[in-house]
Formats: sequence, C-alpha cells, structure tokens
Amino acid sequence: MRSESLPHSAAQAREGRYIYLACPWTPKGGGMFKVADYLIQAQVFSAPADAAELRPLDTRGGSNALYSFWVLATALARVVRGKLNGRLAGVHVNMAERLSLFRKSTIIIACRALGIPVVLHLHAAQLHHFYRSLPRPLQMLTRWVFSLPSSCVVLGSSARRFVIEELGVQPNRVEIVINGVPEPTHARRIASEQAVQRVLFLGNLSERKGVSDLLQALALPGFDVSRTEVILAGGGDIEAYRLKARQLGVEELLDFAGWSDQQQVARLMARADVLVLPSYDEGLPLVILEAMANGVAVVCSPVGEIPSVLTDGVNACFVQAGDAAGIAQGLQRVLNEPAFRTSLERNGRALYEQHFSLARFFTSVARIHQRNFGVAAQPLRAVKSIQGSSA
Repeated sequence: MRSESLPHSAAQAREGRYIYLACPWTPKGGGMFKVADYLIQAQVFSAPADAAELRPLDTRGGSNALYSFWVLATALARVVRGKLNGRLAGVHVNMAERLSLFRKSTIIIACRALGIPVVLHLHAAQLHHFYRSLPRPLQMLTRWVFSLPSSCVVLGSSARRFVIEELGVQPNRVEIVINGVPEPTHARRIASEQAVQRVLFLGNLSERKGVSDLLQALALPGFDVSRTEVILAGGGDIEAYRLKARQLGVEELLDFAGWSDQQQVARLMARADVLVLPSYDEGLPLVILEAMANGVAVVCSPVGEIPSVLTDGVNACFVQAGDAAGIAQGLQRVLNEPAFRTSLERNGRALYEQHFSLARFFTSVARIHQRNFGVAAQPLRAVKSIQGSSA
C-alpha cells in the first residue's frame, strides 16, 4: 500500500527519532487504519531534526488469525529494535475490542517493560459490551493494561466515562480527541446535473451497521425507483445481502460497489446526495466526517459519540436503528425536501471546518505526542487534497 512504503522510503533519508502508530495496517483495520493512515499522509518527511517521523506498525496483517501472531511477533521485534537503537520515541496504540484488545495489550505491556512511553487511542464502539462479558480475571487484566499508558485518548464523553468509571483510569490521563479527515479530492457534482438521486452506504456490510434494516426500508412504499440509486460500498457478506435485496424486490435499486479505496470513496462521495448509516453501535464513524467534508447530507442513527457532536435536523437527520419505517421516512424527507437537504449539507460542511479537519486532528495528536514522548511529527503546511489508500 502507498502509506506502507512511503514512511519506509522516507526513513532511509532520515536518521532521526520516530513514533510508531500501531494498528492493523490493512483494510481490516477499518477506521483505526484510516485514522493512522491519514496522520502519516499528512506529515512532513523533510521535517527538522527535532521533529519525529510517524511510522506504521502493523499488529495484525491481512491474512488469517494464525498469521496475525507472526505479524504481532514481528511488531514486537521492531519495538525492541527501536528501543535498542535509541530512536523510538514512543508508540501510539490504536485499540478496538475483541482480539484487538488482546493484541494491543501485548504491545502496551512490552513497551512498559522496555520503558517506552505509550499513548492508547481507543476507537472501539463495543468495548463496554465486550468488557462486561469477560470473566473477572480478564476484566482485572484489562484494567491493569489501561493503567499502563501515559495517556488514554477517546472519541467522546461516553467513552471517557467508561474508561474512567469502569476501567479505573485517572481522569487527568484521559483526553477526548475528535477524529479528522482530509479535504475532498473530487469536485462534487451539482444535484441538477442529473435526475437520479444517489444514496450512499459506506462501511462493512453487516447487521451491526443496519444493512438489513436499510434494505427493508427501501422495500417500503414511497421511493421513486425511477429516480433513486443506492450504492452499498464496503466488504462483508455481499452475496448474502444481494440475495436479501432480491427477495425484498429492491435489487434493481442497488449497486454493490464492494470494498473501496480512498480515491474510490472520494469519487462516490462526490456523486452522492445522501449518506445513510443506520448502525446499532458506532464510535464516531469517519464516513460521517467524510460526508460532511464533502457537503453530503447525513442520515444516521444517534449511537455512540454521534449525538454528542451532531444535532438532529441541523447537521444530520437522525433515524433509529432497527426502525425500517423510520429509516425510510428519514431518507424520503432528505431526498424529497431540497431545502432541508441543502441545510444539512451547508451546516455539516461548516461543522467539519470547525471541528473535523485533518489539520486540527493532526495538531491535537501532535500535542499529545509532544507532551508524552517529548517529540512530535510536523504537518504539511496545507493538509488537504490527500490521496492514497483507505478502508
């Protein structure tokens, strides 16, 4: 991948200090991978000697679970090498739930044993559910692991409460940092250029993301099938959802685009009228931030950190997860009321500029690195129009 090779080639020209961004460095890393990749793309590789270089540290690989153990062992070896050569300033660990919790815990424990400072960046949407399902010894181990990093970064207030109240992390070590995304790379089409209205779903096709509910919503009366196209872009069990769409009689409405890289996503966003994400669980999805950056109206469920940053009827149209009729109603309102859609587009873009730009996100992360590692990367002068790989 582009960003996998770019830091490596840059490292050959520099012998300064570096910071590892630990996560699965493949599309299977989802939002964690995208966030880390955006940060690496946005840095200056010819920065002064007193600046650090952000480098990827793959902790999973793109193959099966057995192979992931080899990738994790390789990551640990790279951390040890960085400690021995004295150039590794710190490790920024991006963590989710399930196996990600255990893989990243291994990295954190190893860093603590080696005396390498760690920042833990929690992206999980379901860690609170997973943690509560663990047996007591594993819960105790999880709390201990969360006590080791110098700082714990979370996406919003609900995650902060969980980390403090249930995992026992001291409040002064927990910091909220809202993710950021690049500026659009493709000019958005004007709605009047064509009659077809495009609804975009972008994410892993799964029940947690509400894909079945979306298909059921599309099957309800009210959609002008002659003017509506729904693009489902993402991996997952595509054939199962294609069959479900056929059974519901909505297959002709749909275009299953499959997994899309960053440039493909940019093209899809430029042609979309509405982004829909009726999920049951989320943190703060990058796809919503990307939609607002592109001036695309958002229809989503108010889960995770979404209701803490978005306002129903102002910069998003909220629908309830599992409510097919409500999802249909929300989509129809945005599609059939141009003034409402324009208001969502304009307000969403304004919110992006205020809070979700990549420049703002990079600066927030750099401050945390400077405080905990004593050094940070430097951003490009204008962090915009970045192209490369994505998930």
